[in-house]
Amino acid sequence: MDYVSALLPPIVMAAFFIALVTVIVKSQGGSNKAKEDAAVDAALARAEAARQADGATAG
Repeated sequence: MDYVSALLPPIVMAAFFIALVTVIVKSQGGSNKAKEDAAVDAALARAEAARQADGATAG
């Protein structure tokens, strides 16, 4: 019975890891992808605008 108690934690962790990877893969794409892409594009645009504003005032 010791081998069962020794193998149980790694098996449980592996099952949770597989479930986590499955959720991550399924959440990619679809309507979520459009929202995430829009958020990233907006953040990049804000960063670029801030960089250009700093460059204009520094020079």
